[in-house]
Amino acid sequence: MNADPLLRLTRRHFFGRCGLGLGSIALGSLLDRGALSAAPAASHPLAPKPPHHPARAKNVIYLFMAGGPSQLDLFDHKPRLAQLNGQAIPDSYLAGKRFAFMDSSFKDKSKLLGSKRAFRRHGRSGMWVSELFPRTAGIVDDVSFIRTCATDVFNHAPAKLFMNTGSAQFGRPSFGAWATYGLGSAADNLPGFVVLQSGPRGPRGGAVNWGSGFLPTSYQGVPLRSQGEPILDLTTPDHIGDASQRRTISAVKDLNLQRLAETGDPEITTRIAAYEMAYRMQTSAPEAMDLRGETDATLALYGVEKDKPSFARNCLLARRLIERGVRFVQLYHTNWDSHGGPGENLETDLEKVCHQVDQGQAALVKDLKSRGLLDDTLVVWGGEFGRTPMGESRDKTGRNHHIDAFTVWLAGGGVKPGRIIGETDELGFGAVSDRVHVHDLHATVLHLLGLDHKRLTFRFQGRDFRLTDVHGELVTKLYA
Repeated sequence: MNADPLLRLTRRHFFGRCGLGLGSIALGSLLDRGALSAAPAASHPLAPKPPHHPARAKNVIYLFMAGGPSQLDLFDHKPRLAQLNGQAIPDSYLAGKRFAFMDSSFKDKSKLLGSKRAFRRHGRSGMWVSELFPRTAGIVDDVSFIRTCATDVFNHAPAKLFMNTGSAQFGRPSFGAWATYGLGSAADNLPGFVVLQSGPRGPRGGAVNWGSGFLPTSYQGVPLRSQGEPILDLTTPDHIGDASQRRTISAVKDLNLQRLAETGDPEITTRIAAYEMAYRMQTSAPEAMDLRGETDATLALYGVEKDKPSFARNCLLARRLIERGVRFVQLYHTNWDSHGGPGENLETDLEKVCHQVDQGQAALVKDLKSRGLLDDTLVVWGGEFGRTPMGESRDKTGRNHHIDAFTVWLAGGGVKPGRIIGETDELGFGAVSDRVHVHDLHATVLHLLGLDHKRLTFRFQGRDFRLTDVHGELVTKLYA
């Protein structure tokens, strides 16, 4: 038999150094069958994998509102809170509670703060939405609202980490990484997990929010720029031709295969796949990010301005990415922090940030629905926590961080449209029915993707880890 030159080279390199032990014989068998040479293609880390059970959703678009949107000024209408505006909150609410800024919640005995925003019921569901989200109000019958989401962490960076990884500790895989680890991706020439950012700055904590943790690095989120080169340093220099670049990549692949034969390290397979993906993305990434093929009506629907980066543009790009098979697209938009300081007040600054996202997020749901994509694309909207019913003593009106009850909404992907889950008390402080913890939300989204959160595990340092740790209950009321 005439073996491939690479196989001959790998055999010679491996056997010459390792002798004929059992491992050598086993590897020789793999080489003879061509298994190793096929490994980078056949066992590509992002190759599609079967779900644990029939999936209701194939893809996820996660709209992450970094900073903690004020649910009391957007979705959770509380007339009683408005009636008690300016009065001290009863001690019974604060007993045993912790807040990010302790002085403003305890030293001056924070006063209750009713929302000054006008609320109206919308759609057949009768969902309350404030005047700050007029376009989002138009999609309520396609959306399920969870008004009682709860988390454990009340400071921004660890709370973002908790919402994205199920843990406030660094080093855990992100939600998108777990999804692509469990299911792979249908995209041959784009990453399985893509991150898009907008707003005045990136989210606190940065890349750890979309990292792969102890999972192979193939599953980490890849940030794409919505303007200019999608990925810096991806474009081939003018003086290097395609044939020359292909030879270089092939030579690096050969060397990596030799190392793989020596060590069996799965990260080497990841490295090989990364080089190949980068090569293909030189064409596919610019094409996916190029909106010139979109109609004027579509651009107007989203409110996209030509060559101007924005959340709306990223929403349209998210649709284009899932059309091309990307499994998980996450959009981060800042800044939703509303303490009442400069740039963070509930009067003008909250109004600005709401205006930045309202049209784009509503258009995304409408566009996916009109194209028949909403049935198997799950859209998730929310931040790392909510805001308190008490005001905060700063330059202008603000609210503190609040972990006991905040609003998250979902659309498409097997979610029952027009449903409202959970009810908070008359002040909007905590849940009185259907409390949904972050672990429950994670378990439910994985279930919609066809993944059992208890079976989706990875052994690391002698323990089987999962996104939901040892927690998580399915929110079955969400299912269509």
